Order: sequence, then C-alpha cells, then structure tokens
Amino acid sequence: MRTTGDKKRVVLITDGDKVARKAVEEVAHRVGGRCISLSAGNPTPITGDEIISHILETPYDPVLVMLDDRGDRGQAQGEQALAEIVRNGQVEVLGVVAVASNTDHIRGVKVDCSITRDGELIQEAVDKDGYPRTDHSPKLQGDTVDVLNDYNIPIIVGVGDVGKMKGSDRSHKGAPITTRAVEEILARSGYQV
Repeated sequence: MRTTGDKKRVVLITDGDKVARKAVEEVAHRVGGRCISLSAGNPTPITGDEIISHILETPYDPVLVMLDDRGDRGQAQGEQALAEIVRNGQVEVLGVVAVASNTDHIRGVKVDCSITRDGELIQEAVDKDGYPRTDHSPKLQGDTVDVLNDYNIPIIVGVGDVGKMKGSDRSHKGAPITTRAVEEILARSGYQV
C-alpha cells in the first residue's frame, strides 16, 4: 500500500530471530507493506534512530519492524529501540504484535486480544507455543514487552513464538498466525485488508 499521510505507519513485532525474520518478511508481502529486515536480530542489531531512518526511506506502508531483547529481563536493545520509535513524531505506531516467551520475573503486558496457534481470536494472552494461558490472564509474558506499559499503544495483539508455534506459523505456510495478528491491527486502524 502506498503511504497517504505525513507519518509513516508502523506495526512493531517483538521478535527478531532468523525464523521470525522469514515469517515477518512473508507477512509484509501478504499485507502489501514493507519489512525493515535490518531490524531483525537476536538482539536487535541497530538503534531506534537507525530503524527510524529506514522507516522514513521506505516508499510504502505499513512498515513492519522487528525488535528483540534476546531474553534479557531488563531494558535491552530491542526495548530501547522500541521506545525511540514510539516517541518519534514522524512515525505512527498502529499497534504491536507482542510475542510470548518463557522469560521469568517480568511485568508482562496486557493484550487487547491474541491469536492462538489455531488462528482463533481470543481476549486473553497466549503462551510461547500459542496456546491460551491456563489462568486466562490478559497479561502476556515476553522478553521485549514490558516497555509497552510505558506508552499508549493503540492495540496490542498477542501471539506465540513468531514463525514457530510448533509448526503452525511457518513462513512457507504463509506465517498465518502472525499474518492474522498484523491484519487485526490494520483492520482496527482502518486499513482495508
């Protein structure tokens, strides 16, 4: 989709390993957007300012950006870059695909909804494998999500491990779970998907 406004419209994904990169690149293709592949890495290899420069150079939107803390419980590269992007006045963060992980001793973030490994839209959080949490909590536990509590994100959609979820989200299958999560954000933002 061509960009129509002054601000670049962005969807953030809190994962960035090699498998996630392939999945997110596939999702960008499916939704007609662009992916900042240089933002992929475990942890995020470039700064928020560098990511913003790449976003602004991209002629189309929405722009998908990956951010990853590599399991660090503190605010590491992924969360620092995420904070810089959210605070930047030249981009509009439409929403975040919050990715569950097995990280302990974190706050987690309340999701607006989640997509399960079976592609079902639910109101509670999911675990790393994409199953609904057994305690039905709306709080998703992930290593790059705590910073989201500090900002007013329009929509947060929870998913399991991007490109994985025990094979349900593989890129060669079209990364259907992550695609559905991004489509949900775009639909709630007024995009025709």
